[in-house]
Amino acid sequence: MQNLAFRHLKALSVEIGARPGGSVGNQAAAAYIESVFRRCGLAVESQEFACPAWEELGAWLCLHNSALPVAANAYSPSCLVTAPVTPVHTRAELEQLDLEGKLAVLYGELVRHPLPPKAWQFKDEADARVVALLEAKHPAAILTVQSRSGEIERLIEDWEFHVPSATVSAEVGAMLLNRVGENVRLRIDTRHSQSTTANVVGRLPGLTRQQIVLCAHYDTKIDTPGASDNASGVAVMLALAEQLCRQEQPYSLEFIAFTNEEYLPSGDDEYVRRRSATFDQIDAVLNFDAVGLRQGPNTIAAFNLTPSLQAEVEQTIAHFPDVRWVAPWLESNHTTFAMRGRPCLAFTARVEEQHYHLRSDTIEQISSARLDEMVQLGGDLIEMLSQRLRVPA
Repeated sequence: MQNLAFRHLKALSVEIGARPGGSVGNQAAAAYIESVFRRCGLAVESQEFACPAWEELGAWLCLHNSALPVAANAYSPSCLVTAPVTPVHTRAELEQLDLEGKLAVLYGELVRHPLPPKAWQFKDEADARVVALLEAKHPAAILTVQSRSGEIERLIEDWEFHVPSATVSAEVGAMLLNRVGENVRLRIDTRHSQSTTANVVGRLPGLTRQQIVLCAHYDTKIDTPGASDNASGVAVMLALAEQLCRQEQPYSLEFIAFTNEEYLPSGDDEYVRRRSATFDQIDAVLNFDAVGLRQGPNTIAAFNLTPSLQAEVEQTIAHFPDVRWVAPWLESNHTTFAMRGRPCLAFTARVEEQHYHLRSDTIEQISSARLDEMVQLGGDLIEMLSQRLRVPA
């Protein structure tokens, strides 16, 4: 399955490229996945729903007629602003400062991670307060300063947040923090539109209505080819579909290519809306997200497994000594099933230097051997689960 998986990886991350929800690339990826499912003889459902589409046409930041590198934050409205630099380091400072008509430069603890969207159900109270204050303070615009050197990662990504904003590197941020009170000029040109996106679901009937779900999200952040996050997971899922469709299956298999894992509205919510009454038919879920990386081993985490199933999974994993067990994590599509009590296995990779969400997340980040390992392991786990189903109670 190695060549098959890599063919899918290349098609998604090289030939199609960036796949944010509602974009041309997103729709091309959905069509590609559907074509693979249909070639496998799967019954296909396209779970289409409305979503915003956004495009950055350009962003410019000028200090004393010198241009500085900047990237518009995802879904930022357009603006043309000249305003004084006003740094904000902590939430306490944000509570106190008058930001009206100023260029708020957020750094430090306020932007230790991207600010979560207002509609994101897992955001904590502190993050929600920061977003509410930023809207209430009416700055002319916001600049978020990323903490590390390197590529710019957009730090606000909420289509419901209407304050113009952009991100600058740590180096540019340090320069601005030495120019407190000085005017800078920020121009952001963007295009907003309404579009659609879709989960693509392929179903292979088995000898029972009970199901095993194999899933991966195919969308990306705005400007990344998303080879690891998550063309790699989709490639594994599609290779497994091609492998498993050739054999009679005791379980019914459902392959889900989720959309909008990166931005809202979420593809998971649309999936739940359509099948919430039948979650009890799902006996196991395998989710692949950012697997097969050159820099570090594949990992597995388990959710809601019975002791006997845990033991059998461990026996299967023992044949793959490079795969590591890790603590449960909830930042991907398996969360939708784990929160509803379904047994889940989540696969990702452990790496020191992450390229997720960056332009550098290219096919060169992927190991063919480790991608093939995931396909083989997924097939062995399906076989193990099928043997359990065949054994009389």
